[in-house]
Amino acid sequence: MEQSYTQYLFFTGKGGVGKTSLACATAVRLADQGKKVLLISTDPASNLEDVLQTPVGEQIQVHQKLPTLFTINISPDVSANEYRERVIQPMMGLATESEIKKVKEGLSGACTTEIASFDEFSRFVTGEGTEGSYDAVIFDTAPTGHTIRLLELPSAWDDFLENNPGGASCIGPSSALKSSKERYKKVIQSLRDPQLTTFYLVSRPEKSSLKEAAKTSVELRDLGFENQKLFINGVFKALDQTDSVAQRIEFLADKQLHKIPIALQHLPLQTYPLLPYNVLGLRKLRSMLDQVLQSQIVAEEMASSPHNLYHLDSIRDLVDSLEEHGKTSGLIMTMGKGGVGKTIAAATIACLLANRGHRVLLTTTDPAAHINDFLSQLDRIPDNLQVERIDPKVETQSYIQKIMLQKGVNLDENAKNLLLEDLQSPCTEEVAVFHAFSKAIHSASRQFVVMDTAPTGHTLLLLDTTGSYHKEVLKHSSLSATKIRTPYMALQDKEFAKIVLVALPETTPMREAADLQEDLRRAGIEPYAWLINQCLSALPQLKDPILKKRASAEGAIIDQIQTKLAHRTFGIPYLTEELVFRELLGV
Repeated sequence: MEQSYTQYLFFTGKGGVGKTSLACATAVRLADQGKKVLLISTDPASNLEDVLQTPVGEQIQVHQKLPTLFTINISPDVSANEYRERVIQPMMGLATESEIKKVKEGLSGACTTEIASFDEFSRFVTGEGTEGSYDAVIFDTAPTGHTIRLLELPSAWDDFLENNPGGASCIGPSSALKSSKERYKKVIQSLRDPQLTTFYLVSRPEKSSLKEAAKTSVELRDLGFENQKLFINGVFKALDQTDSVAQRIEFLADKQLHKIPIALQHLPLQTYPLLPYNVLGLRKLRSMLDQVLQSQIVAEEMASSPHNLYHLDSIRDLVDSLEEHGKTSGLIMTMGKGGVGKTIAAATIACLLANRGHRVLLTTTDPAAHINDFLSQLDRIPDNLQVERIDPKVETQSYIQKIMLQKGVNLDENAKNLLLEDLQSPCTEEVAVFHAFSKAIHSASRQFVVMDTAPTGHTLLLLDTTGSYHKEVLKHSSLSATKIRTPYMALQDKEFAKIVLVALPETTPMREAADLQEDLRRAGIEPYAWLINQCLSALPQLKDPILKKRASAEGAIIDQIQTKLAHRTFGIPYLTEELVFRELLGV
């Protein structure tokens, strides 16, 4: 029986689980049925263009080969610029130049980028951002933590504006958000209506991925979004029962499918197989939801499956290079798109350094932090390894208390209440996270600090805040520029900061890491090394044709990374042990 769809479809989940593939496959299926479909990416590190193999930009475009499918990327920077224009335009000719300048300064922060993204997103739900109506609007969202933050924004700003009508610290957002209040209310009502909206929680048959899907399900329900379905992607079934690696991968997947978290057990469930090919282009996207076509393509792909063994220096070799020349301190940051293994890479590097006697701080800026999932596999954490998380909620409360102590000490009760109200702004969270980020960087002058960052797009937004802070310090400081060292300058110091780009040996993750590398270079930050995770081509004993096919495709990717993209390249073989972190550490 043909599946029915609501008008608004949200695909969300941990990075790397296949949200984009399933969102695109669903969009193509509906467009093939003659429906007019708009596919929107809210992920700053979107790869819609790669998957659909058609130009996708910041304006709505029709697919080159499918005339009923339309696409757009919501770019945070573009959204913020357009939002600023909408705020400032009505003031032209009415306000003084200095007043307009003050508003522009109020609109320069990261919170403006955040609320502008939601403002743009909301226009597509209400139809204001489109020309004409669509039968289906599909959202391919950013990794989970940032999607939840996006959906929390309307109520957060609503509460703030109710309690702080002046909006002193957020003059840009508060001056424009009031007029959008009814629209935001309408958006949330639409998202809560099960006849209009469905949330698809996409996961892999892996413990951390399912755990995050369960957490997301609860958070969405708390926000009133009840209409949810669970998609588990990449379920592997061995074709060669004599292949011990294949058997192990299938066993671990089956084990997780039988241990689905309680929060997900009531949801309608659909599984999708691990395929021996990258899902790129219309034909392969159609195959995700068409078993006959899928079988044809699998047969074509299996006709030739050479398996060439590939050797890369290990993560232990990477740690050797990080402590060369007697180094005992410095900043090490793992960066990349969600789902490529940044967290396990950061945790492994930190533990290996600690096991060698170094003082190490392991921290994360990722809202969906999973560091403790790996560390819990150890019998004990080394005494010289400190573990912390830059938790936005905790950091915000700490920052508010600090400011109240610093600035509220000589204020009367009324002024203190006004200051406290002002600090309840959602903008405060961005400032608090930046301060915690800066503090961690500063501590790397006396120990190793290993930082697991948020997925690509959101890391770049944090770095953009860091750059803006750097400019402000230089502009207002009376000190010579040679005597100032901002966090931004620390990241540009190649001796002090080592950026490790983590990728998978697949075309799209490689291209995304290469794009991130170019963004970093434009900011004057040079990556130290690439770490390629989950390399099937490093396993000598493969027999299963699906695994051999996937392994054979890795060689060209690794060659390109080594010869054209990276100064140094290291690898992690595909690990089939349940406790992969222990395996990496050799314990």
